[in-house]
Amino acid sequence: MSETLKIRDETTFGFGGYNDRDFALDVPEERITVRDLIRARVYREVRNYNIDQPEVFQGLVQPSDAERSLNGFKMRRRRRIDPEKQFELAKRAFYSNGFILLVDDRQVDELEEEIEIRPDTTVTFLKLVPLVGG
Repeated sequence: MSETLKIRDETTFGFGGYNDRDFALDVPEERITVRDLIRARVYREVRNYNIDQPEVFQGLVQPSDAERSLNGFKMRRRRRIDPEKQFELAKRAFYSNGFILLVDDRQVDELEEEIEIRPDTTVTFLKLVPLVGG
């Protein structure tokens, strides 16, 4: 039986900005590790991108050969993205403060930590955007 998890993306750029969004993510069980949650999210984003290959990739982490834009990551050329490479980038970003993961406003900081999914559980991916010139 699968569970539906509410995902919230926010950035340190400012609340209500272009990159803030909510979406639902189906996960296979009512308990999931942070690693498996990140993998499910990244694989879904890559699958959705690879179907149409739009100019902008809207995902958790920046693919190689892409540049940050207001709406996501602008691809220099349209191409298929490798989900496993994106997952590896996401794991590195998790441990190097590319983003913070909050489960119901409680920070989790280990990939093997388990999350219990209840109907009201919300997971927030807070993307840390470096300040320009700072």
